[in-house]
Amino acid sequence: MIRILLADDQPLVRTGFKMILDAEPDMEVVGEAGDGADAVRQARDLRPDVVVMDIRMPVQDGIAATAEIAAAGHARVLVLTTFHVDEHVVGALRAGASGFLLKDAHADRLLEAIRVVHAGDAIVDPAVTRKLLDQFVHRLPAPGERQAQAGSAKCSRWSPRACPTPRSPPSWW
Repeated sequence: MIRILLADDQPLVRTGFKMILDAEPDMEVVGEAGDGADAVRQARDLRPDVVVMDIRMPVQDGIAATAEIAAAGHARVLVLTTFHVDEHVVGALRAGASGFLLKDAHADRLLEAIRVVHAGDAIVDPAVTRKLLDQFVHRLPAPGERQAQAGSAKCSRWSPRACPTPRSPPSWW
């Protein structure tokens, strides 16, 4: 049984999610939080397997709450939000979220994401994945560039063994 904590500041949204999740034979909603601070408290007290976390909430936002929950090892966090903002995606992933979905996802995708996160894997909404790839792929070194960078980093200090061509020792030598 996957034990789930729902964290969203909108009661109607939590109710809808609860109805979908409780209909699954392998899922149980064990708690609901209306803000990030309450989500952190409940994660500590209830020890759910997965926290489904909104980002924009009062008292403490979902990214800060995710960071606390993930750092403490209370549960895995699946961020589910309406906001398709790069800073939120990166912030949530840096905070330790195991997944990121947009709220316009179908119920089947939410169920799959919870199961994936519960299994210890990660999942990111396909639209978000495309944006992440577009944003970060140009920052990665080209093939062969990484080895060249690693070699030049070794040779940045004077060392006859590390550099194929010995350099003059520094003036303080």
